Amino acid sequence: MADEILYGIHPIQEALVTRGHTVREIWISRSGSSTKVNKILTQARGLGIKVRTFDRQRLEAKAGTVRHQGIIAFLSPYGYVEIETIVEVSLARGPALIVVLDGIEDPQNLGSLIRTAYICGVHGVVVPKDRAAPLTAAVAKASAGALEHCQVARVTNLRRTLALLKEKGIWVVGLILEGGRPIYQLDLCQPTALVIGGEAKGIRPLIRQTCDLHASIPQHGRLDSLNAAAAGAMALYETMRQRLTVAPQK
Repeated sequence: MADEILYGIHPIQEALVTRGHTVREIWISRSGSSTKVNKILTQARGLGIKVRTFDRQRLEAKAGTVRHQGIIAFLSPYGYVEIETIVEVSLARGPALIVVLDGIEDPQNLGSLIRTAYICGVHGVVVPKDRAAPLTAAVAKASAGALEHCQVARVTNLRRTLALLKEKGIWVVGLILEGGRPIYQLDLCQPTALVIGGEAKGIRPLIRQTCDLHASIPQHGRLDSLNAAAAGAMALYETMRQRLTVAPQK
C-alpha cells in the first residue's frame, strides 16, 4: 500500500506523538517556516525522520491542496483494528459506547465524526468496507488529530456486526430523520452502539431493521435534515451529557 500523505501542523504534531514510528519523511516549504513548524522539525529529527525542503508548489502538488501550512508528512497507511478489539475495550471500560457509520462517504464528515466520537468518550468507530470513505490524510485532517487516538474497525458485513454487538448486551440505536423517539427521551447510559447513516440516504433498510430502536433529533424549520456529522455530534453530546449527569467524572 502507498504511503499516506498528511498535511497541516496539528495533524502532523499528533502523528509524531502517537505514530512517530510510522512517519517516514517530512517535507517543508522553502519559503519559510513558523515556530510551530520548527518545533515539529526538531521533534522529527530527534526521532530520526528524514526532513526535506521544497518550494510551496511542490508541496501543493503532493498534498493536493494549498492548505498544507508549509509542511507535509509521509506515513505508513492508517491501520484498522478488529471489531473484537473494540468490543473488548468497550466492555472493559463500560458502559460501552460505540459509533457505527453506515455509508459515510465524505472524508470531511468522517473526520468530523471521528473527532466528536473521541471527544465524547467513544470506545471505537465501526465502518463498512463498501460504500464508505477509507481512512486517509483528508480524514485525519478533518479529525484535527483525533484519528491518531481513536480505534476504527472496518467490517465486511455491518448487519452481522450489529448482531455481534447485541449478543454482547450492547443496545443498538439507529439515528433517523423522523419516526424515532426524541434522542433525549432515551436512556443512553446503558451500553450503546449509535448507528449513523450516510449523507444522502441515511441508514440502509436492512441495517435499520437490525437496530433495537430508532432515535431522532427534534428540529424546527423547513430544512430536510442535519448532515451526518452535525446529527452525530448532537446525539453523542446528549449521550455524554446523560452519562456525566448520572455518574460525574472525579
